[in-house]
Amino acid sequence: MIDRRARLAQADPAIYALIQREVERQEHGLELIASENFATMAVMEAMGTALTNKYAEGLPRKRYYGGCEVVDEVEQLAIDRAKALFKAEHVNVQPHSGAQANMAAYLAVAKLGDTLLGLALPHGGHLTHGSPVNFSGMLFRPTAYGVREDTGRIDYDQVRDVARRERPRILVGGGSAYARVIDFAALRSVADEVGAIFVVDMAHFAGLVAAGIHPSPVPHAQIVTTTTHKTLRGPRGGLILCQEAYGKDVDKLVFPGIQGGPLEHVIAAKAVALGEAMTPAFKQYAIQVVKNAQALAAALAERGYAIVSGGTDTHLMLVDLRPKGLTGKDAQVLLDRAGITVNKNTIPGDPQSPFVTSGIRIGTPAVTTRGFTEPEMEKVADMIDTVLTKQDDATLARVKAEVRELTGQFPLYAAPARQAVGARRG
Repeated sequence: MIDRRARLAQADPAIYALIQREVERQEHGLELIASENFATMAVMEAMGTALTNKYAEGLPRKRYYGGCEVVDEVEQLAIDRAKALFKAEHVNVQPHSGAQANMAAYLAVAKLGDTLLGLALPHGGHLTHGSPVNFSGMLFRPTAYGVREDTGRIDYDQVRDVARRERPRILVGGGSAYARVIDFAALRSVADEVGAIFVVDMAHFAGLVAAGIHPSPVPHAQIVTTTTHKTLRGPRGGLILCQEAYGKDVDKLVFPGIQGGPLEHVIAAKAVALGEAMTPAFKQYAIQVVKNAQALAAALAERGYAIVSGGTDTHLMLVDLRPKGLTGKDAQVLLDRAGITVNKNTIPGDPQSPFVTSGIRIGTPAVTTRGFTEPEMEKVADMIDTVLTKQDDATLARVKAEVRELTGQFPLYAAPARQAVGARRG
């Protein structure tokens, strides 16, 4: 039996020390980045296993290597759970990330140079939805739709107008900083009208879909991609769900198209997370994620912060800091010094550069994993406001102490397990 604690402190004390510092940061800080979460001990244990040693190019029972009988069962279990959880006809669990899932999805149905239409990055989209600095904007001809600046919501009439003009091969739904439920049926009707394939990237809200509290894009899109962390609370990785008609093309694009051997230890962790997402406890978690986000957005609004679109339907909110005379960059730095982690983010019509921004993106998946509910979100809003209003060193130090006190009431890991967590994360 392999000792999962691995004696990392003896084998590599420098790396061990750095991991311990990161465990401390996570344990004693407020993690409010919308794309981050805390995986369970079971998920992390699955990742730290001997499955990492096995090469398994191909698919279950169709491998290019011998000795795959066990990992075949592991991967098939992950596939079957994803199919059941999301009611998908075909699933590929091998993508190493959401970006690679998107690349495989696009190349499965489009040729280089074809037109891709997605939500503009400054309006809440994602790099892989057509940004010119990303593969999606380099390999394809990128075009974009946006949100109305007066409402912060997708203008579906504009989407149709742009699609009619640009005639995209792929229409992408989803985003990374869009807080409202997307009308998948409306986007599919646009795609059908112009002969486009409808691809939905549900990376941010996949956990809410899994819990049944957010509309699923699976009935509407030919292909759906997702990460397995964020609201799904699994390991860092990706999935592709698609209609059976696209399954072979998707599989071929993942391997041998853009990846080599799959990471079977990560796939095992995906299977664990998918199993966890099938439980009643996970549904209650997802419900609380949304309640917490709505409570935090309302509390910030009461303190004079402008929330893009006026609120949230999901796990995140986009905060416009212009009424406070702050940039996103400055706010991120100030909050980080107080032990509160957010990310600067562009807002619709942002006058600042993407390196400065006028907003911050805040999410509640990680603090909800800790056990926070609405009363704690009121405290979090007060801490954020105190830091961004006063900004002096004494205030930052005081709030950092308050953060440590609050997180101490909701520990991530029991003290005896903390070193093991650090070692396994290595």
